[in-house]
Amino acid sequence: MKKYTKILKISALVLGIATLAFLISGPILVYRGKYQIYTKIDDVEKTRVGIVFGAGVKPTGEPSDMLEDRLKLAYDLYENDKIEKIVVSGDNRFSHYNEPQAMYNYLVRKGVNNEDIVQDFAGRRTYDTCYRAKEIFGIDEALLISQGYHLPRALFLCNKMGIESTGYSATLRTYENEPQYKIREIIAIYWSVIDIYIRKPTPVLGEEIEI
Repeated sequence: MKKYTKILKISALVLGIATLAFLISGPILVYRGKYQIYTKIDDVEKTRVGIVFGAGVKPTGEPSDMLEDRLKLAYDLYENDKIEKIVVSGDNRFSHYNEPQAMYNYLVRKGVNNEDIVQDFAGRRTYDTCYRAKEIFGIDEALLISQGYHLPRALFLCNKMGIESTGYSATLRTYENEPQYKIREIIAIYWSVIDIYIRKPTPVLGEEIEI
C-alpha cells in the first residue's frame, strides 16, 4: 500500500508540474513575442517575404476592416522596399468565400506587381499558414503581418516550424467585436502549444511552389 501511495504522490507531482508549465506557457509566449514585433516602418529590417494572414471577407468580397489594415501595411512595406514578395494566406474552402483572392485583388489595385503576390489557398488557420509557408513555399525567413494581439501566436508557430520570423503590427484602429477576438486568442494560444508539442497535425498540403 505504501508503494502505491508513493506512486500516486509522484504522479500527482508530475501532473501538477506539467499543468503549471502549460499554464505559464501562454504568458511566456506573449511576452517573448512582444520583443519581435515592429510598430514603425523605419525600424523594420528588410526581409524578402512578408506573410499576410487572412482575417475575414465581407459579403461584397472586400476585405474586412481588420484584413484591410493588414493589407495596407503590407503594401506600405512593399513600397518602402522592406519586403519583395507578399504571401496572402487564408481560407478558401467554400465556393462563395475566398480570402486569398480578395487579398490578391486588393493589393493589385493598390499597385503591387501581381508577380510579387503569392496566394496560399489553404491557410485555414494560423498553424496551417505557418506550416505551409515552410513545407510548400520553402520560406526560411519572413515578416509576419497581422494585428498586435495575434502576432505572438503567429511568431511562436512560424519560428517553431523553422521560419525565422519577426512581426509588424497592423493595429490601426478599434475593431468591431475586438474584445471577443482577444478572448478567443487566449484559447488559441494554448491550443497552439498543444499543436506544436502534442498533436502535431498535418494541414492540407500539395505541390511545392518556389517563391
